[in-house]
Amino acid sequence: MSVDRLRRAARESVSGLPREFWWLWTSTLINRLGAFVATFMALYLTLDRGYSASYAGLVASLHGLGGVVSSIGGGIMTDRLGRRPTLVIAQTSTAFSVALLGFMTDPVAIAGVAFLVGMASNASRPAVQAMMADIVKPEDRVRAFSLNYWAINLGFAVSSTTAGFIAQYSYLAGFLGEATLTLVCAIVVFLKLPESRPVRTAVEKAAEPPIGIGTVLRDGRFMGVVGLSFLISLIFQQGYVGLPVAMGTDGFSSADFGLAIAVNGVLIVAVQIPITRFIQHRDPRRLLIVSALLAGYGFGLTAFAGSVAVYALTICVWTLAEIVNAPTQTGLVVRLSPVHGRGRYQGVYTMSWSVAALVAPLMSGYVIDHFGGQWLWAACAVLGTAAALGYWLLMRGLSPDQPSAGEQNADTAAGRVEVRADSAV
Repeated sequence: MSVDRLRRAARESVSGLPREFWWLWTSTLINRLGAFVATFMALYLTLDRGYSASYAGLVASLHGLGGVVSSIGGGIMTDRLGRRPTLVIAQTSTAFSVALLGFMTDPVAIAGVAFLVGMASNASRPAVQAMMADIVKPEDRVRAFSLNYWAINLGFAVSSTTAGFIAQYSYLAGFLGEATLTLVCAIVVFLKLPESRPVRTAVEKAAEPPIGIGTVLRDGRFMGVVGLSFLISLIFQQGYVGLPVAMGTDGFSSADFGLAIAVNGVLIVAVQIPITRFIQHRDPRRLLIVSALLAGYGFGLTAFAGSVAVYALTICVWTLAEIVNAPTQTGLVVRLSPVHGRGRYQGVYTMSWSVAALVAPLMSGYVIDHFGGQWLWAACAVLGTAAALGYWLLMRGLSPDQPSAGEQNADTAAGRVEVRADSAV
C-alpha cells in the first residue's frame, strides 16, 4: 500500500467525528498515560512494603470490589447529575484517593483506600460511554468506540513502560504522577466538554416511564448481553491471571511472560484502526460470534504451547478477538439502551467486566491447582463456544439495520442536547 493510500485511510478513520469526541478521547489518553496503581500495586505491596502475596491479593480484590460497587452508582449519577459532573467528580476523587494511597503505611488503611480508589476510578466509565453515545452519530459509533479503545491501549503501553522505570526509584512518585494526570483529565473535561445529556421533553416524560435499575434488570435482551459480556471478560482476564501462572509452572520466567504478553498491546496499537475500518459497517452479529470463537479457541490453543513464540502466536489470536469484540459489543450496548437511561445501562454493563475481574483469578487458581492448566484452556474454549451460541440466539430478531432503543430517538435527541459548557458543576 502506497504512502498516499495510508494517509488517506488514516484520515478517513478519524474524520467526521465531533470536536467534543476528541476532547473526550484526549482525556482518556491522558488518564491511561498515568496508569500506575492497577499495574504496580502488587509489586509495591510485596517488594516495597514487604507484605505477603496473600495480602496483595486481598488489596487487589478490594480494589476490584470498589469497581463493582461504583459501576451502578456511576451509572445512576450519569443519568441524574449528567455526564460532565459525574466525570469531574469521579476523576477528581480518583486523583485525591490515589495520592492518599501513596502515603498510607498501615495495612488496614492501605486496603480501605484501595477500595476507594477502585470505586472512584470505575465510576467514570459509564459517563464516558454515555457521553460518547450522545455526541457521536449512530453510524460512527463503532469507529468512535474503537478509537477510544485504541487510546486506552496506547496510553497503557506507554505508561507501563515509563512507570516501570519510575517504580525503580520511587513508588510514591508513581502514585503522585497518576494523581496529577487524572486531575488534568478532570480539568480537560470541565473546561472543554459541554454537558451532553439529552433533555427530556414534557411529552417524553409523560409517554416514557422512569428508568431505574429495575428497568435495566428486567430488560431480558440487554441482560443477556451483560451475561455474555461477563463470559467474554472471564476469558480475556486469563491473559493476565491464568497465563502467567501457567507459563510459570511450565518453567518460563517473568521476562518470558512479559515478552509474550507485550504482543497484545503492540498488536492492538498497530492494527486496531485498520481493522475497525474493515468491520465498522459489517453485521455485528457475525462479528460478535466470530470474536467469541477466536477468544475461546485462542486461549484453548495455549494448551499446545511449548515455547514463547507459540505463546505469542496464541496471544495474537485472542488479541484479534479483543480488537473486534470491544467496539462492536459497546456499540450493541448503546443500541439496546434508551437514550435517557444510558448511564444506568452502561453502569450495569461495566459491572459485568468488574465482576469478571474478581472471579477470573479464583477460577484460574482453582482449575490450575486441582486439574492443571490444560483444563483451564479447555474451559476457555467451552466458554467461547457458549458465548458465540449466546450471541447467535440473542440477536436472531435484531436486524443489523434496525434502530433499537438507543437509536430510535438519536437524531431528534441530538438536537435537544443540553449544552452547558460554562455551567458550574
